[in-house]
Amino acid sequence: MPQTPPFAAMFDSSGYNRNLYQTKEDNCGGLCYHDNNLLSGSLEALIQHLVPNVDYYPDRTYIFTFLLSSRLFMHPYELMAKVCHLCVEQQRLSDPGLDKNWTQKIAPKILQLLTEWTETFPYDFRDERMMRNLKELAQRIASGDEQMYRKNVQQLLQSLIRKLAAVTQYEEVLAKIDATTSTDRLTLLKTKPQSIQRDIITVCNDPYVLAQQLTHIELERLNYIGPEEFIQAFVQKDPLNNDKSCYGERKKARNLEAYVEWFNRLSYLVATEICMPVKKKHRTRVIEYFIDVARECFNIGNFNSLMAIISGMNMSPVSRLKKTWAKVKTAKFDILEHQMDPSSNFYNYRTALRGATQRSLTAHSNREKIVIPFFSLLIKDIYFLNEGCANRLPNGHVNFEKFWELAKQVSEFMAWKQVECPFERDWKILQYLLTVPVFSDDALYLASYESESPENHIEKDRWKTLRSALLGRV
Repeated sequence: MPQTPPFAAMFDSSGYNRNLYQTKEDNCGGLCYHDNNLLSGSLEALIQHLVPNVDYYPDRTYIFTFLLSSRLFMHPYELMAKVCHLCVEQQRLSDPGLDKNWTQKIAPKILQLLTEWTETFPYDFRDERMMRNLKELAQRIASGDEQMYRKNVQQLLQSLIRKLAAVTQYEEVLAKIDATTSTDRLTLLKTKPQSIQRDIITVCNDPYVLAQQLTHIELERLNYIGPEEFIQAFVQKDPLNNDKSCYGERKKARNLEAYVEWFNRLSYLVATEICMPVKKKHRTRVIEYFIDVARECFNIGNFNSLMAIISGMNMSPVSRLKKTWAKVKTAKFDILEHQMDPSSNFYNYRTALRGATQRSLTAHSNREKIVIPFFSLLIKDIYFLNEGCANRLPNGHVNFEKFWELAKQVSEFMAWKQVECPFERDWKILQYLLTVPVFSDDALYLASYESESPENHIEKDRWKTLRSALLGRV
C-alpha cells in the first residue's frame, strides 16, 4: 500500500490543484492516490488507514490530518469507538496460540497512535466517553506481560490528565479576568478623580518592555488553542447525513474565541489610553508611545499585537482627534500601516510573515523563533479554504486533498504556538494589560468629544446625548 507523504512533499506545490482529479489514479482498498499522494477515500477506508497493524503504521502527517479533519464528518468519540473496535478485532482475529504477536508487534503501535492523539488533541478527552474508551484500550495494552507497556500507558494517562487540568485552570483564570474587566473605565472615572488614575505610561514607560509583555500574553493564549478549534468553529452538516450535525455536541472553540476577544480588548485599551488624557500634549505622548510599542511588536514578530494597536489607533474616536494628531510625528506609524495594509489581500503583511517564518526555521534562540500571526486573518484564510472546497467528491469520497491544505495551515500554527516566551515577566504590567477596565464605544466617543469639541451638528447632537446618558449632564 502506498504510504502517505510527509508535509514537505505534499505542500511544496503552489497550492490546491483541482486538476489532479482528472489524471489517472490508483485505487487501493477504497483509497485513491495520484503519484503516491493520497487524494481521497471512503470514510471507512480512511479510518482503517489510521489503525496500525503488524506491517503498517500511519505517517504522522496522515494521523494529524485525519484526526483534525474527521470531525467534519463525525464526533471524535465516534471515531475513537471505531478505532477501538478495529484494534480489538485485530486482537480477536490473531492466532490464539500466538497472542504475544499482537502484544509485541501491534500493541506498541496502537500505544504510539494513542500517544500522538492525546498529545496533539488532548481536549478531545474532556469528553468522558473518550476518556473511558481510551482507558479501556490502554488497559488492554497494559494487560500483557510487558512491564514497559504498563509504564508507558501510565505515563500517557498522567500526561493527558496534567494537560486537561492546566486548560481547566487557564479557563478559570480567564473567567476571573472577564469578571474583573466587566466594569467600564468611565464608571471608575466617576468615582475616582483622573488625577489619581494610573495610565499605561505610568505603569510601563518603556515601549520595548510593553511589547515584550504583550508577547507573553499572546504566546500564552496561543498555546491553549487546540488545533481542532479551527475546524470546530466552521463545522456544518455532512451532506450525506442531513439529519444531524457532523459534530452534534460540538464544543465551542472557547480558547480560540478568548484569543479573538483579547485582540479586541487590546484595541479598545489603546483607544482608551489615547482618549482619556485631558491635555493634548499628553494624548500626543500616548500616541507616540503606542507607535513605538507597535514597532517593537513588529521587530519581535508579534503581528497580532501590532495589528490590534493599529486598529485601536484607527478607531473613529481616536482618528477624529485632528489637533492631537497634528502634533504627532507619524512617519513611523505610516510605515507600520503600510506593512499591515489590507490591499492585495494583505500582501505586505504576508511577505513579512513569510520572512518571520523563515527566520524562525533557522533560529538559534527562542527570541528568533517568535511568530505570532495576525490571528483574524489566519482564521479568515482557513474559513475560506474550508468554504471554497467541498468536503466530499461527487463519488462520495472524502476530499482528502482539501484536508492536506487545511492541515498545512494549522500545522504552521502548531509550530508557532509551541515557542516559549524568552522575555522576563513583569506581573504588574501584565495585570494592568489584562484587567484594567476600558471604555465602551459610547464612552470613547464622549471622551473624544470632551477632548476635542464636535465639528458639526451631528457630532454636537451625539455629544449632548452621550453626556446626558453617561454623565447625567446636559
